[in-house]
Amino acid sequence: MSLPIGIRLPPCAPATEVARLARRAEELGFAQVFLPDSQMLWRDAFLTAYAVALQTESIRIGTAVSNVVTRHPSVVAGLTRTIGEAAPGRFDLGLGVGHSSVDPVGLRSSRQAELRAGVDVIRSVLAGDTVDFGPVSSRMRDPHPGVPVLLAASGPRNLQLAGEIADGAILLSGVSESAVARSRGLVEAGAREAGKAPADVKIIVSAHAKVTDDIERDARILKPICAGIAQRGGRTALQAAGIEAEVPAEIPGVYPDLVHAEDWDHAVEVCGEWISDDDAVRFAQEFCLFGTPAEIAAKLDLVERAGATSVFIQHVGSYDLPHDLVEAVGVEVLGVPAR
Repeated sequence: MSLPIGIRLPPCAPATEVARLARRAEELGFAQVFLPDSQMLWRDAFLTAYAVALQTESIRIGTAVSNVVTRHPSVVAGLTRTIGEAAPGRFDLGLGVGHSSVDPVGLRSSRQAELRAGVDVIRSVLAGDTVDFGPVSSRMRDPHPGVPVLLAASGPRNLQLAGEIADGAILLSGVSESAVARSRGLVEAGAREAGKAPADVKIIVSAHAKVTDDIERDARILKPICAGIAQRGGRTALQAAGIEAEVPAEIPGVYPDLVHAEDWDHAVEVCGEWISDDDAVRFAQEFCLFGTPAEIAAKLDLVERAGATSVFIQHVGSYDLPHDLVEAVGVEVLGVPAR
């Protein structure tokens, strides 16, 4: 397969265990591992990335995503330098507004201006520039410039921002050809506005994935993901796929939130109030890589044709490592022989 495939590994286990699975992903032909950053949910993303760096040789490593709210931009820059030195030329700094990091500790997600300013500070610090921090000016000893910055985005304004200020956009808007093309167009518009060549901004499509021969049976596990998108302002994108869902801002009994629910079976049942079985199937088809190996490969073909430069997949769940998905996609989709 020509399209590079990455996989999300939540740091839900000791860093050494995550690193072993990253090494297995490398053996199976995955191009990248992404580590989400939510300090109340998982182990530290950057420390885990360091462990992955020490246990792998060629696979790229990225955060998907960190933020500039719970971590000061200068701290992000320091961590980025450390991982960049441990994995030369293999680290991507993925940033976003910080939902799952900020919500559990009562903070507010980044506004666009704050995210823009944070990226600017991180890049400047890593370049060794002197940066003004209020009443003082500082510079980093032993700087480490050149680490790519990726921005996670779904709405039009943040997609354009990604094109303007980032080296790559992580698209959270589905895998249908039309959705990828629409999002890519917004990223490219932002790049042109900033005087950049659109081709210089990577288009990375994120999608939940499962190798299955029965989507109707398995799609229902996606109900909390679908409901979470509706809850966080994604109703328009869902409507384009024929899914009408108005989900309350607060769901009692689901902790910490719909997308990261600790009791997934309970969350699936609760979300049945707003997301039908048919909705879940449509969501699997339009937003996810659910299907047989051949069906997933065909979807990946369409995603690449729509302009994606890479894809990163994730399993449904936050507190177990995706061993089964790594093996299934590696062996049955990427075509690496099982050991």
